[in-house]
This record gives sequence, structure tokens and C-alpha cells, in this order.
Amino acid sequence: MSDMPQPGMSEARVVPVDRLELAFETYFWPFADERRAHIDAHWDQLHRERPSMWNGHVLMMHRWAVEGHVFRGAHFACDFASMLAWRDWEFPDDNVKNGFASNAIRCPDGAFLVGVQGAHTANAGLAYFPAGMVEMSDVKGASVDLEANAWREIAEETGLGRADLMAEPGWTTVLLGPRIAHIKVLLARESAESLRERILAFMAREKEPELADIMIVRRPADCSDAVVPFVHAFLNATWSSAV
Repeated sequence: MSDMPQPGMSEARVVPVDRLELAFETYFWPFADERRAHIDAHWDQLHRERPSMWNGHVLMMHRWAVEGHVFRGAHFACDFASMLAWRDWEFPDDNVKNGFASNAIRCPDGAFLVGVQGAHTANAGLAYFPAGMVEMSDVKGASVDLEANAWREIAEETGLGRADLMAEPGWTTVLLGPRIAHIKVLLARESAESLRERILAFMAREKEPELADIMIVRRPADCSDAVVPFVHAFLNATWSSAV
């Protein structure tokens, strides 16, 4: 995942939805065209600092709405360099959003697992649920499949899959400033401590793991300053509804 820092939690809107209806459309993004030279220079600097980053195509959103219990929106393709410049320059175009899937792994005792990003990533040191940018491989015809994206990201970052986790129906959508996080709750069969050790062992076998650590979060006091606001917003809503 590469779209931080976040605005404050007070702006967050947390909405349970039954399903996502996401289109893939052609869209001309004036920001990416008009500021091309500056974007390229910005990317060159970032790439010198973190050579493992790659400027591929990612998907952003140019329209969105919550209608009843359905979230409807449309994604378009742009280069990663433009998305990072948009982020780093404090979101100069509010006609687009970063809409993405995120995975909330919930263990039998109610604990959640939160990943800490590695030093080589664009969000080094920040902590959030396993997630990634939406990519062209998530486009299925004229639609965007965020469920496929979610399962791919969970496998890439933690080594876990459908044999380890059971997805709850629906999504929890967090609308927070320039970002729209669609959170899928994945129920684990193992304890938080056991699952954390499995994920750390998977990370140790990877040449360049995206995550540096796994946090176990059971209560607000477990959330360090590294935990990003959209995760805080989801957790607060979850804990509040359980009271």
C-alpha cells in the first residue's frame, strides 16, 4: 500500500455495505497531464531513495457514491508516479480518490492483526491492515474486482489464504478525505499469537517482505501512533458496536 499519510479520524465516515459495484472507465486526469514534468522529477527522486519501487499502472477513482447498502464507483488507470505526487503534494485534485481494499484479520478472541510497513516501501513504519493499490490485473472486463485484489494482497503480504481465513459477507467502507478504504473482515481459525508467528516466519523466507512486523490489537491502547486513521476509524466503529 502506498498512499499515506492520512487526514484525521474526525473526518471519517464508516459505512457497512452489502456489495461493491465498481466499473473500469477511461478518464483523462488533468493533474497527471498538466504537471507531468514535475511528477517525473518527483518520481526520479523517490526512486533514487527507494530503488525497489516500480512505476507501474494503478487504479484511482473518479466517481463514487453510497446508495443504500451498495457502494458504486468507477476506477481509471494512471501511473504510480502520478498517484504518489498527488499524495505527497497534499491531494491537489479532489475530483479523484484512492479507493482500495484492505483486510482486517480478526482472531477468535476478537484481536486484529495490523502490519507494519518495511523500510524500503513508500509508507515505511506506518501500520495498517494488509492492503495494496488496485492494479490492472484486478480489471475483469468492464468491472473492478476488489475481492480478488484483497485475497491477492493478503497472500503476498502474509502468506495466508482461504484455507486459513473465512471472509465475512459484505464490506465496511471508510470514507476519509482523499481515500476510500473497503475493509473485508477475514475470520482466522488460530489465535492471534499463533497467526502472528506464522506470518513472521513467512516474512523471514521472503527476499524483500513488504511488512516489517505484525501488531496484535485488542483495544485502543494497543494502537500506536503508527496506526493510520482509516484503521483507527474502523476499529473504533467495531469496538463501539460491540458495547
